[in-house]
Amino acid sequence: MSDSPGNSPFTARTMAVLLTIAIVSFGAVMVLAGWAPELRDRNHAGDHPFSTSALGFNGIVQLLEDQDYPVEVSRLEHRLERRDWGLMVVTLSPWGMSGKLQDVTLQPTTLIVLPKWTGQTDPFNARRQRDTRFMAARRLNDMLAELDIDGEIGRIDVPAWTDTPFGDMALKPDLNMQVIQSKSLAPIVSTDDGILLGKLDGGDIYILADPDMLNTFGLAERENARFAVQLMDWLRYDEAEPIIFDATLHGFVRSENLLQMMFDIPFVGATLAAFAAAFLLGWAALVRFGPTARETRVIALGKQALVDNSAGLFTMARRETHLAPGYLTMMRRRVAREIAAPKTMTETQLSALFDRLGPEEQSGKTFSQIERGLRTASASREELMTKARELYRWRRDILRRSTHERK
Repeated sequence: MSDSPGNSPFTARTMAVLLTIAIVSFGAVMVLAGWAPELRDRNHAGDHPFSTSALGFNGIVQLLEDQDYPVEVSRLEHRLERRDWGLMVVTLSPWGMSGKLQDVTLQPTTLIVLPKWTGQTDPFNARRQRDTRFMAARRLNDMLAELDIDGEIGRIDVPAWTDTPFGDMALKPDLNMQVIQSKSLAPIVSTDDGILLGKLDGGDIYILADPDMLNTFGLAERENARFAVQLMDWLRYDEAEPIIFDATLHGFVRSENLLQMMFDIPFVGATLAAFAAAFLLGWAALVRFGPTARETRVIALGKQALVDNSAGLFTMARRETHLAPGYLTMMRRRVAREIAAPKTMTETQLSALFDRLGPEEQSGKTFSQIERGLRTASASREELMTKARELYRWRRDILRRSTHERK
């Protein structure tokens, strides 16, 4: 079997295709590994800000966004306790909140929305809730105790008018209005039978007793929607203050994924620089090494070995730049022999003859002009190579023209 590179199955095109497939596949695996949790559908029925079900709070998120409010859904746990500013809205669920509330120290300003309904997810459509009913008041009272609120939950007939900081409003929660009967809360919005919106002592922590003021089903009533928007304005200190809906207590925690951090600010700059460096290294390796070298003798034989050894000696002696006159003499003799010039001609006569054969096509220089640059030692190796190439191209051009003329 021949060892020539032309018989190798790993041609440049084949390697390019293999590398492209490998890079694209690796990139796809990395993206899926880092963003697989982000690609999942979070719109499941429940009391959380991603849910578009009747009990969900995605409706108020969309309503505020449509009104150009700075609103966002948070999936970072630390923002409950540490954030620069912003109104945090915490919606509680009937299930699994006991331990979570005890482990969190809420930072002002925070609005806590108590649950009111419980139900089951529709097995045929996970985005919908079915069989909704009132949550047991006893469990709600336990939740109040976990929030250090001494009080009880009450469900009263919906009053015709409710006194609020933004005027009397005809609020319309579903079936009954859920209120808190407590002396440990400072009433903000209240009725004769209890507190709809209250404030905890010692900080800007507010409790909204009835979630129908904010959930998607409740927003179907225009007065409830107007109350929800005005409540957000009243709780914030500034129009630019963001409204943040927490989703971490419902299990939508965003993990600090290393792969994801690589492509997030501020680390994306370093990642792009690393990819650029890797690309340049790969390109340099591809250009530098080229095809695989064939195995040769330890001690080379023949003319090529003699030429390589002689060139190595000149390089070691740092005499490469002094080769110009010798190269000129050799090429003069070679061209004279190839065009069958008379041996009795002097160098001056040969130069005149060579000039009549025509210039070098690329630079337009005649032999005499090229000759002047090679009569003395060159200033550098690069200058020697440039002048030698001009003489080589001149010889190639005149030989090609001579061949065409004979034909």
